[in-house]
Amino acid sequence: MINGKSVLAIIPARGGSKGIPRKNIREIGGKPLIAWTIEASKQSRYIDRLILSSDDEEIIGVAREWGCDVPFTRPQGLATDESGTAEVILHAIKNIEEIFDYIVVLQPTSPLRLAVDIDSCIEKCINTKSPSCVSVTGADKSPYWMYFLGDTGKITSVIDVADRPSRRQEIPVAYVLNGVVYVIEIETFMETKQLFDRDTVAYVMPRNRSLDIDTEFDLVFFEHLLDYLKSTNGPEKATEGEI
Repeated sequence: MINGKSVLAIIPARGGSKGIPRKNIREIGGKPLIAWTIEASKQSRYIDRLILSSDDEEIIGVAREWGCDVPFTRPQGLATDESGTAEVILHAIKNIEEIFDYIVVLQPTSPLRLAVDIDSCIEKCINTKSPSCVSVTGADKSPYWMYFLGDTGKITSVIDVADRPSRRQEIPVAYVLNGVVYVIEIETFMETKQLFDRDTVAYVMPRNRSLDIDTEFDLVFFEHLLDYLKSTNGPEKATEGEI
């Protein structure tokens, strides 16, 4: 709870991942991938209840082993490639008895987030009196230097400006959603059915905690990163998420 406001955290984790089969329970760094998110959530100062939304009995079993509450099983109709996150969150809200003021959505594919990232995102949402807050990180490349390719192979600027800065230092910093933390007032969410809009504020995260596990390459990178941390800081640092 924060400033008298209650907070519900939801981990959405379906079983039918095609990119990396069974990725949510794939063991990385001595524990299932989903455990990294559960542990960070349980260290939050503000989360009042942490629940899992999943259609998969094995994922549900693993989540419970790591201390995550699982009050329901997600319907198969909300566990397809076409299912939207907003639909999943709406289902979760309607299938618990308590009423909360805020929801926090935490994807299990972002294992490097820390409790401070979760809490800072919640604090920013509350302190700025904004309906929602999302985590972002600095973009690798500026959209000023991005192009679309037409049918003939010719390039068209993503941002069509006459006076594009010629020096990298003059280009404004661009940010991308990193998918690590979403915070939104439940009242606002029930009205809009969206996790963010033009009134959303951003919490800027460092790139080294913004990893999104989406491909086998991401998993290999994560494993090598953990090996590096073990060699420099000791295994405790690597397995406790102190990155």
